[in-house]
Amino acid sequence: MTNHIALFEPLMPANTGNIARTCAGTDTVLDLIKPLGFTIDDKHLKRAGLDYWDKVEINYHESLPEFLETVENKQNLFLVSKFGKFNYTDHDYSDVKEDRYFLFGKETTGLPEKFEQKYAQQAIRIPQDDSHIRALNLSNSAAIVIYEALRQQNFAGLNKVHNYEHDKLSEFKK
Repeated sequence: MTNHIALFEPLMPANTGNIARTCAGTDTVLDLIKPLGFTIDDKHLKRAGLDYWDKVEINYHESLPEFLETVENKQNLFLVSKFGKFNYTDHDYSDVKEDRYFLFGKETTGLPEKFEQKYAQQAIRIPQDDSHIRALNLSNSAAIVIYEALRQQNFAGLNKVHNYEHDKLSEFKK
């Protein structure tokens, strides 16, 4: 089983770079649905992802329908949206037998309305005060949701304790 973060037509390279870094640290696959609002060699994208790009499995999809063809069990597709009917913590993500997909919309317009209506029972929301902000930051939202899924999966495959002997900064401890 693999967790996926899917971005529908992302516009901001820094958000995508930060999400790629989160994917690298959590063994999460990153699915990018075109068109992208930047080029993959964008300096802001690379700076945000730092030196982690080779540690991330990235799948590129030409369109939303093409992406959907790769999702075998549509019950494991979760749309992350401020219009979601359920809190992101309301679902059980602990079953590790099948891939799980968390789909995030474009920073400016979100996901297509008709698409969101079709999958309304799988639309999840991070609680927020809508009277103060339009939406949470995309990369923060992706981290919140993926870590909830990982928590329910008992952080399978991830180090729960840091080994300082292998830390890149260990020379500064002397």
